[in-house]
Amino acid sequence: MEETTTRDHWWWRPGWRVGRSYYTWHILVEDQPAIHEFAQALQPELAATGVLGPIPLEWLHMTMQGVGFADEVSDEDLHAIAAAVSARVAAVGPVPVTLGPPVVDPEGVNLPVRRIEAVNAVRLAVRDGIADVWGTDRVSEAADRFRPHVSLAYSHSTGAPLAPIQNILAQHTTEIPVVVNRVSLIDINRDNGIYWWRLIQHASL
Repeated sequence: MEETTTRDHWWWRPGWRVGRSYYTWHILVEDQPAIHEFAQALQPELAATGVLGPIPLEWLHMTMQGVGFADEVSDEDLHAIAAAVSARVAAVGPVPVTLGPPVVDPEGVNLPVRRIEAVNAVRLAVRDGIADVWGTDRVSEAADRFRPHVSLAYSHSTGAPLAPIQNILAQHTTEIPVVVNRVSLIDINRDNGIYWWRLIQHASL
């Protein structure tokens, strides 16, 4: 059954707690001005709904593949994974994709990727790099449940109707072509009501 109301995005997922961070690979978009321009134009409308919190431009990202909680990954393993993933993704090459138009789901508004198979090839290379160090059994997350997107805003309330947000988005039909040139290993935290991170390493495609 299709959900028709918002859900607070900021519920505590398993394993997370205040002060705990997580190593993960994301596609960061600080070098994609077209995404920033679109987000900057749309986010005031999203904020005006009263149920969405726009994501600051510097924290826009595409979630890719988790590694593990920082307190459970040794420095030695992290360095080995970074090297293995870098070698794997270098063989993929730059990936052209199209983002948008924006859509809403219960937990927020995002720009979906229109060439999922292209980004999935990058994610599979990242997973293979992690498996090179830890074996396939320790690679987190399902290989086949990947829904690549760049979130623009997260819901901070539960039970608000989605229809007014859908009406806003219906006026924004832009599709944004971008080329993904790298993935980034980050140490991500969510203590302050937003995702923020420390960059560890970029890996070029």
